Amino acid sequence: MSTTEAIEKASSDTSKYGLKVTISETGPCRKKVEVTVPEADIARTREQIVADYCAKANINGFRVGRVPRHIVESRFRQQLLDELKQRVLVASLEQLTLENEVDPINEPDMDVENIDIPTVGDFTYSFEVEVRPNVQIPDYAKLLIKKPVREISDADVDKYLAGLLTELGTKADTGEPAAAGDSVTVDVEFEHGGKLIRDMKHISLRLQPTLRFRDAEIAGFDQLLAGAKVGDTRNTTVVISKEAGYVPMRGETLNATFKITAVQKFAPATLTPETIAQIGSDSEEALRKSVRTVLERQVVYRQRQSCRTQLLEQMTESTAWDLPEALVLKQVENALHREILEMKQAGYTSKEIKARENELRQNAVSVTRQAMKEHFVLDKIATEEKIEVSPQDIEVEIMAMAFQSGESPRRVRARLEKTRVIENLEAQIRERKAVDIALERAKEEEVPLTDELVNDLSVESVDDAICNVMLARSLSTAAS
Repeated sequence: MSTTEAIEKASSDTSKYGLKVTISETGPCRKKVEVTVPEADIARTREQIVADYCAKANINGFRVGRVPRHIVESRFRQQLLDELKQRVLVASLEQLTLENEVDPINEPDMDVENIDIPTVGDFTYSFEVEVRPNVQIPDYAKLLIKKPVREISDADVDKYLAGLLTELGTKADTGEPAAAGDSVTVDVEFEHGGKLIRDMKHISLRLQPTLRFRDAEIAGFDQLLAGAKVGDTRNTTVVISKEAGYVPMRGETLNATFKITAVQKFAPATLTPETIAQIGSDSEEALRKSVRTVLERQVVYRQRQSCRTQLLEQMTESTAWDLPEALVLKQVENALHREILEMKQAGYTSKEIKARENELRQNAVSVTRQAMKEHFVLDKIATEEKIEVSPQDIEVEIMAMAFQSGESPRRVRARLEKTRVIENLEAQIRERKAVDIALERAKEEEVPLTDELVNDLSVESVDDAICNVMLARSLSTAAS
């Protein structure tokens, strides 16, 4: 039985125990809790359990409620021990939570199955638990937040449309050598220490300046394959990210061999009435208006990201707290899903999101650590300000996402619930409200948003890691 399952079974013994509790810190955001339940309290609980069994026991030869105590204790010995352990643990943990400030993040590390209640003497058990850091919120009025602002220009709209037309482009076979911007089909082999550790077959790639995997990237990719024909091979090296998911290969240099199996010329689509209809608009004017709206949402996204960072820096500059590596690693995928969700809401294209996702995966640990610190700060604000998220708040977000993706709100909600991203959405809204409150009370200074709104289209992304889980299994099998 897990700790959560045990706690969920409410104890019928509502009397308080004379607990002795000792709490000590064992590391960043981690505490050890030792609990002692007096022998007298255990005896009282045991008596209540035996009395309950005696009143309900149904044994041949005896009327219900008339079974002698020693027979009940003998016949139901194991059930009585299990019930005693459950009641004592539940009651003591509930009382511990009410009387002590522990504020856990996750379920305690406690092996309930191997805990035994002594027949005589006090009962002592202990566990370690990850807890929230002690975040001190300063006076908002003393904070200075620089808010990046930007007016959307016709040039911004043109650049965004160019990206859409690129995604809708066509490819045609050619006998000519590959050139920057062309599309190629390749087989790739990766070697480490003279051994083949991974191969990828029939990958279609555009020759862009950067080729980005989930755990590494190759700069100058367009130049590497420039002039190559079908049947040619090109070699280079690639360094696995120091924060890659497969730990043994972090920072390792691999040899990569690309074999070209097809070369195709790439031509972006043109802005014709047919293309406009394919994108989902009635006219070029309506399309440009929609794009402008998307870019305005992206400005808001940049503003929020910038303000979150500034709030974190200013609120934690005088506080020394860190997050343990194990806790961060548990939250890597969760943090990644949340940022991708925000980008989808802001109207970024699938190509831009995929490039950003691969970039995040290469720096997963540091990115997640930053995101978690932001979460704890904003969660503290939301708690103090009693911020709540209503069903209507969630519906508004789902409607916006449905509009952006061209799906029905019902389908968007079903997908979010299936992937459990709906929980991230609620937390995201709560934190956004916390940011808004802090910004309303802080001093604000507008500064120009100089970053490009449209993400760099010079990155070609592969939806895979070089060192993935299958590689880890194959290396483990080979080693054995």
